[in-house]
Parts: sequence; C-alpha cells; structure tokens
Amino acid sequence: MGAIGRKTGGRPTKEQAAALDDLVLDGARAIFCRKGVSHSSLEEIALHLGISKHTIYRRFPNKAALLDAVVQRDIRRFRSELELAAAATADPLDAVRRTAQRYFEFGSSRDYAAFYLSVTAEAALSLALRKRLSEWSRAALQPLIDTISAAQAAGAIRAGEPIPICEILVDLLEGANNRVRLQDQPLSEGQTEQQLFDQRWAVFLICFAESIPR
Repeated sequence: MGAIGRKTGGRPTKEQAAALDDLVLDGARAIFCRKGVSHSSLEEIALHLGISKHTIYRRFPNKAALLDAVVQRDIRRFRSELELAAAATADPLDAVRRTAQRYFEFGSSRDYAAFYLSVTAEAALSLALRKRLSEWSRAALQPLIDTISAAQAAGAIRAGEPIPICEILVDLLEGANNRVRLQDQPLSEGQTEQQLFDQRWAVFLICFAESIPR
C-alpha cells in the first residue's frame, strides 16, 4: 500500500487513515460507476484496490453505507464549489447565475454524469434508493436554493417556494448538460457551452426575474 501503509509497529497516522479512506471511496465510486451498485460487491472493490476486504468492512458495514459515504464526499465537494461561486459576488441575482453556472459546469462532466446516471437508473427500480437519491439531491442543491431565497428577499426574483423554482432551473440546465455530455461531435456551428448556459439562463430570467437585467 506504499505511502498509505501503516507506521512500523503501530497504528496508521491520521493522514494515512484519511488517504486510505479516500482510496476506498475512489475505488468504490469507480466500480459502482462501471458495474452499477447492485452488481458490485465490497469483496470486488477490495480486489480492485488490492486490499483486504476487512479493511473496507472496518470502515463500512455494508454496501449501502459505502455508497452513502461516496455520495456524501461528492456532495461536500459539490456544495463547496457552489458556495464559492455564490460568494464571488455581492449581487443576489448574479449569485444565482454564478451558482447555476457552476452547477452546469459540474453537470457537463462525463465522469460526474456517468456515476449519477448509473445510480439514478437503479433508483428507478428501488424505492429505498429513490428516497436516498432525493435526500442527496436536496442536500447538494441547498446552496443554489439559498441563493434563490436571498435573491427573492432582495426583490430580484419573484416570490414563491424556492425549491420548485430551483428545480425548474435545474431542469433547464440538465437539458443543456445532456447536449454537452452526449455529443459525439462539436456543438452546432457557432454555439459554445457558455452560449448553451446563457440561453437557459435567459429563459429562467423571463420566467422568474422581477426585471430582466439589460
């Protein structure tokens, strides 16, 4: 295990333990993405990583716990990026735009999409997984929901429940994400990913902005 092995004659350091945790989560994410959650096992993940299955079981009692840990780590990273985007401006409506654009950039990643589309496909057949997916989605989107609420308080976005407004914005962006992720050739002539986002943002403003910025 090289750099993440134990100290000679003792327990692993905190840094080594954290590195091993990340190794397990990375390996599990890769296997879940390639084979699907239902067709993966902790034993297979251990074999893929070249570690003992007991190393995984000491950290995660079952596959559901391991999947939750993989997703929770992704959510922390995702939320951090959205929060940084929102904090980059003092204008409430611009904070929504910046946060939405960071969401779009994340969603356009094939690596990001491959994992979550795989989990979503399995959730269609599993009520328990659908419930967890709903919880994960809500947690991940909270920074975007918060920016919409702040923009409403500032009078920049029309009154209404912020969660459905966020869902509509996400639906607009997911359509653009699919165009980027699934393309097998460059986008339409003269069209860029930025233009794809700008077009969806313009539709959102027409629907929800109190006044459309010029």
